[in-house]
Amino acid sequence: YVFVHYRAIRGEGHRSLTEGQQVEYAVVEGQKGLQAEDVVN
Repeated sequence: YVFVHYRAIRGEGHRSLTEGQQVEYAVVEGQKGLQAEDVVN
């Protein structure tokens, strides 16, 4: 699993993901380990 902060989700309006939703993202090293950045579906 990779941590995703809602601010990393690109798009307008309410930013959320559902379990099993397929997305594309870049992985970066955050303060607490790997996290997703520039998340798009």
